[in-house]
Amino acid sequence: MRHVRTVLGVSERRACRALGQSRSTQRKARMVRSDETALTEATVALAAEYGRYGYRRITALLRAEGWRVNAKRVERIWRRERLKVPRRQPKRGRLWLNDGFCVRLRPCWPGHVWAYDFVQDRTHNGRRFRMLTVIDEYTRECLAIVVARRLSSDDVLQALTDLFVERGPPGYIRSDNGPEFVAKEVGGWLGRVGVMTLFIEPGSPWEMA
Repeated sequence: MRHVRTVLGVSERRACRALGQSRSTQRKARMVRSDETALTEATVALAAEYGRYGYRRITALLRAEGWRVNAKRVERIWRRERLKVPRRQPKRGRLWLNDGFCVRLRPCWPGHVWAYDFVQDRTHNGRRFRMLTVIDEYTRECLAIVVARRLSSDDVLQALTDLFVERGPPGYIRSDNGPEFVAKEVGGWLGRVGVMTLFIEPGSPWEMA
């Protein structure tokens, strides 16, 4: 502040207004307590040991250790040291479950589980096209790729019919919850030919082979 006033030749009031400071900061000296450093080290150590605790619970631990401190002082240290509680991570489910009817049924032989999904892209003129891809999850073989500007549930049925005639129906077929795959016509037809349907969890594209 003194340097600003000397160089620019302005009053204390104008300098404080320009810097966004209160004028009382120029008169009241900041007092640092003698135990500030030790308390800061203790707070940081507890925060590192108890990563899910906030400043209030850290305050309780400090008091249990014999510190005479309130939550406001610990909060000031907490903010100054930029401590924070990390966000809780969602629990990961088991990758494969034992139930044969589970969404994440693991393929055990060729033709056990197929997976099909849509992939889309654009041509050089910006027009969109879609590709229906079908693979065998056990062998990772691509069984079919059907390309068209638009694909509906009828196109899905036609592609599966051709594959079933050529290779025989699989035990299960996995897909997402898109309208082409959950249509009543598709589900009913698959049930009549003896193929069980599996659906991935919504918002979990990594489950799709």
